[in-house]
Amino acid sequence: MTSPQPVVTSLHDLDPQMANLRAHWFAWGGSHGLDAELALYRSGLPHRLLNGVLRLVERPVDEAAVDAETRLSGLPWHWWIGPDSHAGTAQALEARGYRRAGSMPVMATSLDAVPAPPHPAGLTIEHVNTRERVVDYVDAYATSFGIGPDLRDAVIETETGLPTDLGQLVRLVGRIDGRPVATSAVLISDGVAGLYWIATDPAHRGRGVGAALTAAAMRIGRDHGMAVCTLQASSQGQPVYTRLGFERVSEVVLYSPPAAP
Repeated sequence: MTSPQPVVTSLHDLDPQMANLRAHWFAWGGSHGLDAELALYRSGLPHRLLNGVLRLVERPVDEAAVDAETRLSGLPWHWWIGPDSHAGTAQALEARGYRRAGSMPVMATSLDAVPAPPHPAGLTIEHVNTRERVVDYVDAYATSFGIGPDLRDAVIETETGLPTDLGQLVRLVGRIDGRPVATSAVLISDGVAGLYWIATDPAHRGRGVGAALTAAAMRIGRDHGMAVCTLQASSQGQPVYTRLGFERVSEVVLYSPPAAP
């Protein structure tokens, strides 16, 4: 299967990688500002990962910050600053009292030859194509992403109803002896394959489960005709991705607004 969009071939072509990131989160937030100067998503769920600003271009930072603070009022959220953000955004936010909350390397690799890491004993990998598997998918990543019992049902409902017009999303759940313990997802959008929601239950880490789920998602990207795979790595995941051939190509920095809930 091929994509109707031009296929990206350079790992250092960052604009399509950032566009893929925005497409992923806009699916959670109603596509607010898809092509606007202020790219903002709002799921309405009280979790910092699920609301935020993804990019600011050609607009005064103070003016945009007031807009974002109003639209995201009452929710925890982050302001993401990536290689496609307006120059000087970080300094302007710090002047307003925003705090640097962390950073994630943007990593990319070629899909010419997808690695085949050892397959852990008892692991099966399934496509998430029914509501029952959505439930298992959320339960498998909940601990890794801080989704507590109070948010579980709402996240399941949102995952079940994600829009499909921003790219082709394929989600995977990994099971060990039938129990859902790991996840990965790949979004085919903007000429690249973007990986998201890579997680392994803490009790099953260190056995190669995360690497197997990542490689499975990479193969899906290749099968859809993509040449470049991109992701934003946690500190825990970065060594795994490096072993799978990913290299650091940029960085995303996260800022928390003043008096964030």
